[in-house]
Amino acid sequence: MADFNQKSTVSITCPLGLAPILEQELRDLMFEPLSVRDTGVEIEASLNDCILLNFWLRTAHRVHFLLAEKKIDNPDRLRNWLKAYPWEEYIRPDGYFSVTSRVDHPTIENDQFANLVVKDSVVDRIRFTDDERPDSGSDLNKTVLFLYWNRETARIFIDTSGESLSRRNYRSNSVSAPMQETLASGIVQTTSWEPGQHFVNPMTGSGTIVIEALMLAMNRAPASLRNNFGFMHLQGYDDSVYQTVRDEAKKAIRKDFSGRFIATDSDPQAILAARRNAQTAGVDHLIEFETCDIDNTPVPDGDGVVVVNPPYGMRLGDDTDLRPLYKQIGDFMKNSCPGKTGYVFTANMKLAKKVGLRAKSRTPFFNSTLECRLLEYELYKGTKK
Repeated sequence: MADFNQKSTVSITCPLGLAPILEQELRDLMFEPLSVRDTGVEIEASLNDCILLNFWLRTAHRVHFLLAEKKIDNPDRLRNWLKAYPWEEYIRPDGYFSVTSRVDHPTIENDQFANLVVKDSVVDRIRFTDDERPDSGSDLNKTVLFLYWNRETARIFIDTSGESLSRRNYRSNSVSAPMQETLASGIVQTTSWEPGQHFVNPMTGSGTIVIEALMLAMNRAPASLRNNFGFMHLQGYDDSVYQTVRDEAKKAIRKDFSGRFIATDSDPQAILAARRNAQTAGVDHLIEFETCDIDNTPVPDGDGVVVVNPPYGMRLGDDTDLRPLYKQIGDFMKNSCPGKTGYVFTANMKLAKKVGLRAKSRTPFFNSTLECRLLEYELYKGTKK
């Protein structure tokens, strides 16, 4: 069986642009980064540590535990190397596993071929040692292996997450183009907002940003609604370790925090979806939902932020003139939000100019493949001078 206490390199992936936030999350959990790249961070940790990481990381997509690495120059050598690995220690002979990969090697034209090489090697090894063979397929809800193979080195990992950690399991309702939970959390953590302050989210859409902010305020683990991870299907998994992580996470939840959470949208269907998602997350009673135009969004006195994620106007076939909307956002922030810090998240910098306010900062993000900016505005009463 796998030794869940043995440490190895753990590669944690995240959306492009979120690596600095992920690095800080890891430091907060008392892990020292070994390296940081554009889409992830590497640390040293055990499989038991991976249970904690999967449960608590807000901006991570997957937690990959390194099993082995070697210089490999062709598929035959890859096959022979993997067939010699003791897969029976990790995968049950009557179990199920899937293979994903990222390959940049001149001998491979199709990643699916590399996946097949891994799958066949694992099956052959287990069938040789146990006279049985596990099933395999594309489902990511059991054991998942990940192959990273560049021009010099092949690395084989256990994907301890299985399904992406961006799937928190609270968003069952959505309007068009919902934002991933990992990105929403990254945006919240980039703002100047702190738990105890007000969080105002006009144009809330599916409510993802305000829900992620509230989970931060509560110190609630992002994976608290999930009940399935890749590590659960490995030989040697001890459920008591997972239950301890869950129990400690429940004890860490803050119940006596201040600050109002306000989510508005002019679309009644968006508010309905956001309210249902918040209900699934168990936080609907802590968010003030209202169907209204942005100008009528209530803004309480006191410290806080106003975060707006307007449409970008970049979809094919969408010729809606959004310039008045962006001007309306700027007018709302200037007239209704003095003393707050305003944020606009957009991929359309031409439209962003119509906000009509001077941005203090422009933090780059990626929403899928779209390069975006989180624009920060200091909102004063009258003029700064």
